[in-house]
Amino acid sequence: MSNSSPAAPVKYRRNPYLVVSQEKSLRKDVYGSIDDNVVRQAQLLRGERDSDTVVIAMHPIGSPAYLPLFSELARSGLHVIGCANRYSVGDSALQMENVLLDLGACVRDARERLGYRTVVLAGWSGGGSPMMGYQAEAEDPRITKTAAGEPTLLSEIPLPAADAVMLLAAPRSRHRLLTDFLDASVTNELQPELGRASEFDLYDPSNANQPPYSADFLEEYRARQRARSARITEFARETLATMRASGRPDAEHAFVVHGTMADPRWLDPTIEPNGRKPRWSYLGDPAVANTSPGALMRFTTTRSWLSQWSLDTAQIDAADAAPRVSVPVLVMVNGSDDAVPTSHPQQVFDAVDDGLRDLVELPEANHYFSGQGQKSHLRTAATEIHDWLQRRGLLTV
Repeated sequence: MSNSSPAAPVKYRRNPYLVVSQEKSLRKDVYGSIDDNVVRQAQLLRGERDSDTVVIAMHPIGSPAYLPLFSELARSGLHVIGCANRYSVGDSALQMENVLLDLGACVRDARERLGYRTVVLAGWSGGGSPMMGYQAEAEDPRITKTAAGEPTLLSEIPLPAADAVMLLAAPRSRHRLLTDFLDASVTNELQPELGRASEFDLYDPSNANQPPYSADFLEEYRARQRARSARITEFARETLATMRASGRPDAEHAFVVHGTMADPRWLDPTIEPNGRKPRWSYLGDPAVANTSPGALMRFTTTRSWLSQWSLDTAQIDAADAAPRVSVPVLVMVNGSDDAVPTSHPQQVFDAVDDGLRDLVELPEANHYFSGQGQKSHLRTAATEIHDWLQRRGLLTV
């Protein structure tokens, strides 16, 4: 690897491996786990040249090793580890405190077994806030219990700190993003079609409130979203308390959250404007996605809601964590992002120490770098990251 920006893509290979540790637990959150083993599926993407620097990516869902941006970073000559967390089959039972433990296991393995000296955390999309939250806990640990008030190994196992953090087209946190997306018209959580406030149904053509939305409508809509989040949080807390009071402290309750893709931004491009197209989202038509089983946060559990989605109890937030981070931070904004509100990366950037932060904007890139002309923006993103690593003295060979 040279000390200049990549002139042409390089060939790279994928080396799959596992990061395994043991944690005693009576409750199994992941199907297929054997005994007390916690298994994370990882891949090392690298070309022929050695390097002492590695970029580590993790995302709440699936393997980040197959995301377009991380493959492109490998083509630029960087060494990249795409490490899935223990919830690789889905995030319905995910607790963010465990994700930090999984990331710590991957960082530790990269340093101790693979021999990398410089570790850069890279969080794309929903992977951004766990990266910043992780670094904050590694430098200045404060989490002693899960969001459900239960013990966590974060209070016992020190997290190895990284040397830098990159937030790439990333929201401030999953719980704040979901709150922006909640369908404010839902009043009956079990059967939303039987309980809906029609004046807040964005997808009802007979609704008198149409884009561009008035400031009063938006204010009330956002208030209703926050109130709905609080109601679900109260349900999760009460359900856990009932199970514990009945002598079942390890019992869990799974449930469905309906209507989670109803952000007015998708219909009204004047709200936090960027280059996105109206009536469209990163999952396609938002009216269809709002009830789709593949939408953001459809299936969950009491502990996962409190840890991952609740505006009141979730503990991992990039902007809140940023003041505790003392390493360089890159915030990359996709200028036509159809998933992440423009306010989210700005809030994170503003919270980072002025001497540590850098901002890169890709004016025409959408969230997934998908569609006509997006490959060039993907290559630009990789080049910008490569150059930033050099400017910050993080790229060693």
